[in-house]
Amino acid sequence: MPHSANDIDELEEELLSKSEIKREMHRLQDFGLIIIKMSKHQRSKLPLTDELKAAMLLADKITNKHEALRRHVRHVAKILSEMDLEPIKHAMDVMANKHQQESVKFEKLEKMRDDLITESNDTIEALLAECESMERQKLRQLVRQAKKEHGTEKVGKHYRDLFAYLKEHVVF
Repeated sequence: MPHSANDIDELEEELLSKSEIKREMHRLQDFGLIIIKMSKHQRSKLPLTDELKAAMLLADKITNKHEALRRHVRHVAKILSEMDLEPIKHAMDVMANKHQQESVKFEKLEKMRDDLITESNDTIEALLAECESMERQKLRQLVRQAKKEHGTEKVGKHYRDLFAYLKEHVVF
């Protein structure tokens, strides 16, 4: 007699040892605890179900009650075991990676500012052609003032103003 898809799934579940099941529950508990320890603002960016959101609200109330929190983490793990975790993991990865993306953008803007100060007029013209929202006169003025500061080796207001202007108008 041929086996149906449900019979095969049941057989696979039976093949999991108790140790494997326990390890999976511990992983889910750890994952749940990570979500619980996130700020409310960070959790609001995660695609959580209503049941999980309610569990998070309760977790916020019992964070200082160790034993209650331990039991609640087990409950959260049970909820997580019935869900597809990929969307949540993806959202967490995006949040973690956002800082790196901001750092890279910051470094690119710093290099662009330094290039504008040290290189020729062609660099300014190339940037103006690329970013139509920039005002030619304002950019030239900021670069000129930043060059004066750079010449005196005293980094100051105009150097920062040029960076702020680039940050406002340049899109990567």
